Amino acid sequence: MFEVIGEITGVETIAEGSGIRILPRLRKCYGIGNWKKKKGFATVRLEDGTAVRAEIHWYEAHGFGKREIKIKYFLD
Repeated sequence: MFEVIGEITGVETIAEGSGIRILPRLRKCYGIGNWKKKKGFATVRLEDGTAVRAEIHWYEAHGFGKREIKIKYFLD
């Protein structure tokens, strides 16, 4: 587990609609919405308490917020 500290910068959409491979699962788990896969950069606090800069990815839809945030790469 990790915690996003502060603001997510450099946010961009990398897939939307039928371009999202897990779209059926997102709709089943959270509901029907205009789902988008996004990426950005943020400082995250890891379980051991260290803070590192990382590229993170997540799924987002209006009314549902950010879901399934994951770390893709550590930048430090």
